[in-house]
Amino acid sequence: MSKFNRMHLIVLDSVGIGAAPDANNFVNAGVPDGASDTLGHISKTVGLNVPNMAKLGLGNIPREQPLKTVPAESNPTGYATKLEEVSLGKDTMTGHWEIMGLNITEPFDTFWNGFPEEILTQIEEFSGRKVIREANKPYSGTAVIDDFGPRQMETGELIIYTSADPVLQIAAHEDIIPVEELYRICEFARSITLERPALLGRIIARPYVGKPGNFTRTSNRRDLAISPFAPTVLDKLNEAGIDTYSVGKISDIFNGEGINHDMGHNKSNNHGVDNLIKAMTSEDFKHGFSFTNLVDFDALYGHRRNPQGYRDCLHEFDERLPEIIAAMKEDDLLMITADHGNDPTYAGTDHTREYIPFLAYSPSFKCSGLIPVGHFADISATIADNFGVEKAMIGESFLDKLV
Repeated sequence: MSKFNRMHLIVLDSVGIGAAPDANNFVNAGVPDGASDTLGHISKTVGLNVPNMAKLGLGNIPREQPLKTVPAESNPTGYATKLEEVSLGKDTMTGHWEIMGLNITEPFDTFWNGFPEEILTQIEEFSGRKVIREANKPYSGTAVIDDFGPRQMETGELIIYTSADPVLQIAAHEDIIPVEELYRICEFARSITLERPALLGRIIARPYVGKPGNFTRTSNRRDLAISPFAPTVLDKLNEAGIDTYSVGKISDIFNGEGINHDMGHNKSNNHGVDNLIKAMTSEDFKHGFSFTNLVDFDALYGHRRNPQGYRDCLHEFDERLPEIIAAMKEDDLLMITADHGNDPTYAGTDHTREYIPFLAYSPSFKCSGLIPVGHFADISATIADNFGVEKAMIGESFLDKLV
């Protein structure tokens, strides 16, 4: 019998809590990540008021310097810690795959100088559209459409760009290149980037609308991932007949593997919370695991180096947290974490190598406090332990500490 009948894991995409011990091995625009601190720098520079997460214990998580505007609770209602990544990467897929129990020892391929001509030519031949060569480099997703969107509207060319992540992104104006056509092109790009020297984590369709000077990316984004290279705890749960619910881009990140109920993509963080609550209150979801990704922190504010927007986004989530808790049953467990950092005060526009926070709450808790600092995969090991399935490659359960 499961200790918790249902477990709900929310990933606040990129909400790191301070540089990891090996952060200086990872570089951001030529600057080592060793001084990065997403939550710390937001709290210090623009202030942070998240009373509901603070009540669970966010301000109690061990740090060299306490979070400036998030006080420690003398009697928190939940358990808290921070977790370290062991995999060789700081991207979305690596973080999520490790959370579900995998150790990524060989990073995906990245293309700091743009994609090779062979890949671009194959996409051109398949699509019948030219590729704008000047955009073929690491680029901000909003800047690239500002710079090349007017040209695409005139010529119908493809805007293909990358980032510090192992991704190939194709941006297209929905009135010039219909969304379904963009998806077909991305599916082809996926088919030619499955092996080294171009083993990419994701191909991302980036539709946008509007006019020059006022372009806006739409919610029709689609991520085409590769399947995890080994079974994750999601697979273990699915094989055991346990319900697994995906909210947001989780299903994309795992290429659908191990997911048996997909609540669809999120139009925004608030829409994602709505979808999570819809799943939690469904009469069909009686036993199992839900996995939610809220990406706005990362996509809208981290990469764009906007600490004020990032702070406001955290405030917005914190205000919704009581609704999520109200949707819980007595024997539910809620877990809140992240997948990497993306310090909006830091150099460049890349993710940052950081610890991730971990908060846990259940109406059934009799105690609260800190649990030992661990690793990303400890989350999935705890989930596996709770539901009586095997863990994946790595991770140590802390289920016995949640009492």
